[in-house]
Amino acid sequence: MLIIGEKLSIIAKRVREAMMKKDKGPIQEIAIRQMKEGANMIDANIGPAEDHGEELMEWMVTTIQEVVPLPICLDTTNAKAIEAGLKVHNNQWGRPLINSTSNDPERFPIMEIAVKYNAQLIGLTVGKGGLPADAEERAAIASEIMARAMEYGLPLEDLYLDPLVLQIATSQDHALKVIKAIKMFQELNDPPMKTVVGLSNISNGCPKHLRPIINCYYFALLAYEGLTAAIVDPHEITPVAKTLDIIMNKTLYAHSYLEM
Repeated sequence: MLIIGEKLSIIAKRVREAMMKKDKGPIQEIAIRQMKEGANMIDANIGPAEDHGEELMEWMVTTIQEVVPLPICLDTTNAKAIEAGLKVHNNQWGRPLINSTSNDPERFPIMEIAVKYNAQLIGLTVGKGGLPADAEERAAIASEIMARAMEYGLPLEDLYLDPLVLQIATSQDHALKVIKAIKMFQELNDPPMKTVVGLSNISNGCPKHLRPIINCYYFALLAYEGLTAAIVDPHEITPVAKTLDIIMNKTLYAHSYLEM
């Protein structure tokens, strides 16, 4: 399971203030903590970043990789900012991941950028038509994204399909539809397609004390169906992921498995 640390998001007040002030301290502190808690990649979410996006993403990538030997997930809708971040990304720590393209024609150029910089790419199964109604519609959109990736020369093994997790508080019926989509996505190709979710979306809007419970149980259900990556709080999810690997016989049990 690829664990992508979600905590460096412009949505968080402390992170947003550090971004605006170009204060490396909080950014690097959070990046280091996520690595220690089990993250294999760090998400750098700068939002739309319509003003100074290129400068901001470049600063975020270099600031994180100064202290953390991990690849970065470049999370923004600003294509120029993505390219600026890829130019300075230290690939010796692993290949970067772009979040994301979709079935919206405005997002197609991001595939060109992924190919140009040998980056991996998340394909969000949504388009101009709005939110997908069910797992079948998600799979249909995924097939279109896969076909387009091949047209652009992006290897399918570099594409992660995202079924779009919605809030359980407002879209409860979609929770199971996303689980079904994860299974269906893998059947679209041989070898199976890689899959990813923004896990904490499931508990957005829920009381704070419920969020870790909902996140962890949902993660377990998704992992059982074959989820391969997740943008998550590593402190919350890493123990669950390691325990699931034991139960599902993916790693050998040892009393110290949580420390391994």
